[in-house]
Amino acid sequence: MTSTRFASIAVDLRERIALGEFGQLGALDSEADLGRHYGVSRPTVRKALDRLRDQGLVSARHGAGWFVTGNAFHQPLAIGAFRHAGSAVTESGRAAARRIVAFGYVEAASSLAATLGVMDGAVLYARSVRTVEGVALDLASEWVPPALAGTISRDDAAEPGMWATLAHRGVRISSVRQSITAGAASDPDAVLLGIEPASPLLLVRRLALDADGRPVALADHRYVAHRFVLEVEFNNDPGSAGQEPPGLRTLDEPDTPSTRPVPVPTSQPATEPRGVRP
Repeated sequence: MTSTRFASIAVDLRERIALGEFGQLGALDSEADLGRHYGVSRPTVRKALDRLRDQGLVSARHGAGWFVTGNAFHQPLAIGAFRHAGSAVTESGRAAARRIVAFGYVEAASSLAATLGVMDGAVLYARSVRTVEGVALDLASEWVPPALAGTISRDDAAEPGMWATLAHRGVRISSVRQSITAGAASDPDAVLLGIEPASPLLLVRRLALDADGRPVALADHRYVAHRFVLEVEFNNDPGSAGQEPPGLRTLDEPDTPSTRPVPVPTSQPATEPRGVRP
C-alpha cells in the first residue's frame, strides 16, 4: 500500500510540475506540507520526491527544501511555422545530446516505403535517444530515402542530425506534416528512456516535404510525456463560436476542406524542420 501511495504521489507531483504549478525553477511545498496535503508520512513523501529526482525533475538543497530542476519544455505551435524540439531546449538555457543506438540501411515496411516514395523499400534509418543534462527527453526513429541519404554518416545523424544534415547539403524542407497522439513506453522504449514500462509518451510523427511535395524524411519521436508540452493557439472570429475547439477533429471524422491538415511552406531554408518545439 505504501509503495502504491508514494508512486501515485510522484505521478501527481510530476503533473503539477509539468503544468507549471511551482514555476519554472520554483520551490515545492515542504515535505511536512506535502505530507499533510496527501495524508501520508514524511518518509512516503521523501520516496516520491526521490523518484522525481531520479527522473531529473527536482533536486534537494540542503536547508532550503526541494526545487524544480527539470520542468517540462513548453513548445508553442503556430500556424505557418515549424520549430524543432531542440529550439525549446536551447531557449531554456540547456543543451541536448543525441546518442545513436541504431544506424544503417533497412528494408522499410510497405506503408513506410509508400510514405517516402521508395520503390524497393531500402531506406537509411537512424534511431537515437536525446537527453538533456543526462535525463532522456525523447526516442527518435528517422528514415531518409536512399536518393537523398547520400553520404550521411552515423556521426552526422548524431550531430547536427539527419534533417539538419540534409538542409546543410542543399535539400530544402519546404513543409512539414505532423501528427500527434498518445502512447505508452514498451519495454525496449523504457530501457532506452530510463523510465518504467507503460509510462505515458507523446508520439509525434513528422513528414518533411520539398517544394514539389516530394518526401524528404520521416521521423517518429516518442517524447517522455511529463517532460514535453505542446502549446497551440487558435485565433477564431468572435462571431463564429463553435461547439468544438477550432482546428481539431476526431479520428473517425472524414477530411473536409475545413478540417484537412494543410502543409504550410516556409519562406527560408531551415537547418531543422520548422514548426514544433518543447
